[in-house]
Amino acid sequence: MAILTWLFVGLATVAAVQVLLAAGAAARLARALPAAAPARRTAILKPLHGATPGLARNLAATIAQEHTDFEVLLAVADPADPARAVAQAFCPPARLLVGGALLGANRKVSQLVHLAAATDAELLVLADADMAVDPAWLAAVTAPLADPAVGLVTCLYRGVAADEGFWSRLTALSVDWHFLPNAALGEALGQARGCYGATIALRAATLTRIGGFEAMLDLLADDHAMGAAVRALGLRVVVAPSLPGHVMAERGPAGLWAHELRWARTVRMLNPAGYAGLALTHPLPWAALALLAAPGPATLAVAGLALAARFAACAWVDRALGLAPRPSLVLARDTLSFAVWLAGLWPGRVRWGAERFQIARDGSMRRA
Repeated sequence: MAILTWLFVGLATVAAVQVLLAAGAAARLARALPAAAPARRTAILKPLHGATPGLARNLAATIAQEHTDFEVLLAVADPADPARAVAQAFCPPARLLVGGALLGANRKVSQLVHLAAATDAELLVLADADMAVDPAWLAAVTAPLADPAVGLVTCLYRGVAADEGFWSRLTALSVDWHFLPNAALGEALGQARGCYGATIALRAATLTRIGGFEAMLDLLADDHAMGAAVRALGLRVVVAPSLPGHVMAERGPAGLWAHELRWARTVRMLNPAGYAGLALTHPLPWAALALLAAPGPATLAVAGLALAARFAACAWVDRALGLAPRPSLVLARDTLSFAVWLAGLWPGRVRWGAERFQIARDGSMRRA
């Protein structure tokens, strides 16, 4: 029991330091200023599925970019999709593609194939429908492509609750307090090598060189595959200093659990060692286990350290994002995140919308 107690103490202590370093990395990213570069003809490709919360606001913000030469292409696969009516309100200036054959297991990538075929723009920017962007977003994510050594630009993102409901707020905090700081620290240390689907910008010529979207039709983590393919060309993947908001809506615990477990299992599949390393991002559960294993002044002090570090880190990130501190949700969010991390250690099926998929070792997926 003593060995186990010291293991928990060590994990809690290291994790307490890590969350503070990660919060600092997120704060530095939030303060960073984008580079300036001449605007080039750009197409924003945005697949749609369902009238997701905030869709109209997100589309309006996409169209209102300060970039001087761009077009917005939207797509719905099903003519009866409720997103169609929302999208049509923005056409023109946007263009809407309706229908198109399902070309692979990944419906979003299938839509991207059709969207890319409908434009001859020099630069392509992929943006999810649930992303809320500021007016300078497009300029920020395309400017790094002025460097010929840069092959792809991506963005980290922050969480935005679509409503005031408890579950929506809780799932948004998984982004603000876990994903964003951990990814920001990984990028700052040069260890993350990420490519984040919230925003991906690249030259049309680069997309052709990696086989087009057709090469990713059956992959769950198409964004990761794009980043890996671009790096294989000898080109750099860079993170732009822009933090669009991921608008998140959850009505209950089942949907939240399915969403976060899918993400966790995807990360474990892509980077098993990195996923195991996420153990060092959970100071509170390890401190609680140490206190349960051996109650006493030493473990109580470790628990106090973990609590102080975690509350300080969350407040630091909130302040960097221009938000009021949200201390009342720290314990609930961290307990849930630890449970998701544990569940993600085991393989299994994932749910994407109303469908379930079995994920193969190579990252391909098939309907279960």
